[in-house]
Amino acid sequence: MGFFSTIFGFFGFGLGISIGLVAGYFLFIYVQSSDVEDPEIQPLVDQDPKTLERMLPEIPLWVKNPDYDRLDWLNKFLEYMWPYLDKAICKTAKDIAKPIIAEEIPKYKIDSVEFEKLTLGSLPPTFQGMKVYVTDEKELIMEPSIKWAANPNILVAAKAYGITATVQVVDAQVFASPRITLKPLVPSFPCFAQINVSLMDKPYVDFGLKLIGADLMSIPGLYTYVQEFIKDQVANMYLWPKTLEVPIMDPAKAFNRPVGLLRVKVLRAMKLRKMDLLGASDPYVKLKLTESNMPSKKTTIKQKNLNPEWNEEFNMVVKDPQSQALEFMVYDWDKVGKHEKMGINVIPLKDLPNDEPKVLTLDLLKTMDLNDPQNEKNRGQLELELTYKPFAEEDLQKGYDETQTLEKAPEGTPPGGGLLVVIVHEGQDLEGKHHCNPSVRLILRGEEKRTKHLKKSRDPRWEEEFQFVLEEPPTNDKLHVEVVSTSSKLGLLHGKESLGYVQISLSDVISNRRINQKYHLIDSKNGQVQLELQWRTAE
Repeated sequence: MGFFSTIFGFFGFGLGISIGLVAGYFLFIYVQSSDVEDPEIQPLVDQDPKTLERMLPEIPLWVKNPDYDRLDWLNKFLEYMWPYLDKAICKTAKDIAKPIIAEEIPKYKIDSVEFEKLTLGSLPPTFQGMKVYVTDEKELIMEPSIKWAANPNILVAAKAYGITATVQVVDAQVFASPRITLKPLVPSFPCFAQINVSLMDKPYVDFGLKLIGADLMSIPGLYTYVQEFIKDQVANMYLWPKTLEVPIMDPAKAFNRPVGLLRVKVLRAMKLRKMDLLGASDPYVKLKLTESNMPSKKTTIKQKNLNPEWNEEFNMVVKDPQSQALEFMVYDWDKVGKHEKMGINVIPLKDLPNDEPKVLTLDLLKTMDLNDPQNEKNRGQLELELTYKPFAEEDLQKGYDETQTLEKAPEGTPPGGGLLVVIVHEGQDLEGKHHCNPSVRLILRGEEKRTKHLKKSRDPRWEEEFQFVLEEPPTNDKLHVEVVSTSSKLGLLHGKESLGYVQISLSDVISNRRINQKYHLIDSKNGQVQLELQWRTAE
């Protein structure tokens, strides 16, 4: 019986285990406890401040402030490029510091100061977000928020009287909110002439400092003193409105400022071709500088003369003598129809000496293609006297802020009046019913001026300047500004249409001397035009 009891007990135990496992599995899967409730999911905006602080110990600026943009792409770029940037920055810092150290150490009777180790560590700075400001001026303003928890290793060894002392900087933290302004924006690479940097708040700076291996920051009171000293020194130099100005481009080229004056005297022409049926010509000369928006200069017309003498002088403003050239074209005037071109040629300004008159006799060509066989025909010659006068160096080296000051009105301006300068910058969201080839009409006291028209552009940029010479300040006058679209196709229907207009009271311009803003156009859905108005007087 003992044997059979053992066998049955064994099978009974095994069967009980199997049944228990199967039953437990089904109970675990299909039976739910009534005490367990589904978790309640709530959006972050519904959480109280303490819960948010516990869930997100450090909230990025682009979450708290919707006007800050995320810069994940820039942080990723810095992460990959940091090993190379670290070496480049450290090398540049050494190159800058070496001559300064060599100049200063004799004053303190120190034999040498050298960098034994210089690395910014493996952790790049992080941009928490960036705010970008849009203004009507030619500038771009950015305010990034930068946090840098770094692990640098900067070891400087100073030797004096045969004793070497080492100073080491480790474990730095820097939190700063700089304002970076790129101005003015110019149409040549890198598209801005100057960088202005200023701090909007005092920066937070923390680092470890060791002298001969001993931690100086553990000295009571020194840690707080060093932190406050650094904050105050940096704030005194760069806290807004104080700025660090970094020039990027040459001022004359960046601001497109005149650098000299070209005096052209058209003397005479010789052996011109007969262009009229009666065997004569009515020549005149047209002068223009390349890369300039200024209108062409014209001589008087010499009737029926193949060897005319003019002896007429013209002054032309030069902005870049290395790239600009003087183009001259001789035309035959016709009373009816188009004036015929008799010949052309070009004189590069870089070939002219400074402050010395130079007389040139040049052949007239059909085209500027030197391989053109039509240039072999004799078309006559033109004699010119050219004098290039560069401006004084002290007048050229002005910063951007100095160029913003208003110029005086030119000589000949009425004593009680002045010069109203209107700069048409750009238009936005212009829309025509049949076409959109906009130009701007300016009308003041019956005098009308007009920009060039740009084809198929809803957001045109003109950047054209116009001047109105007035006998008295236009305190009670209004400037009529109208944007007009002209059809590019021949036809009588829909040749011109108005895209909107605005009447600008000039009293504010007289009192403020300068206004630069956008104006909403009347009779336009969303159209705007940006104008800069300046009132210049002789005083």
